[in-house]
Amino acid sequence: MRIIGGNSGGIRINLPKNLKLRPTTDRSKEALFNILNNEFDFKSIKILDLFSGSGGISYEFASRGTKKIISVDKNIKSLNFIKKYSEGQKFDITLIRSDVFMYIKKIDTEFDIIFADPPYNFEERKYLKIISEIFKKNCIKSDGYLIIEHSSKKDFNKNHNFNKLKKYGDTTFTFFKKLTH
Repeated sequence: MRIIGGNSGGIRINLPKNLKLRPTTDRSKEALFNILNNEFDFKSIKILDLFSGSGGISYEFASRGTKKIISVDKNIKSLNFIKKYSEGQKFDITLIRSDVFMYIKKIDTEFDIIFADPPYNFEERKYLKIISEIFKKNCIKSDGYLIIEHSSKKDFNKNHNFNKLKKYGDTTFTFFKKLTH
């Protein structure tokens, strides 16, 4: 695993063996950031990384100059790894140890991008709850996205906030947007 782009592009991320995670693949991250690069000025956006795991998505934003990044995970080992790695790279990432559903209830700010990468065995109703709660809280800017990474076996394109999806092998990124009336 490595950082794909930005100032730290090419730098390896060596996960400890005791951290049992399924990080977003380099190929998938590269494709995702190619899409986002055409729509956002990374230096001026606010990011929320839910189920941050290894921190790979947060590092990609930090490497591209994003200054406001919040990473949320309930696993203290993940957060300790992100803290140590971020300090080594001089990335400014705010870490929050919390259950994602509890954190969403407390959100009181708008983000340009909310990225969520729950475990692939997550129940469909839990995905739907995340989508519903985030849009109920009105915490995504009008031109922003909620992006959920999930197995290609799952399909959320019937959700009324659905915008688009991109598949890369068994990985799918589904993009959701605020509805404009």
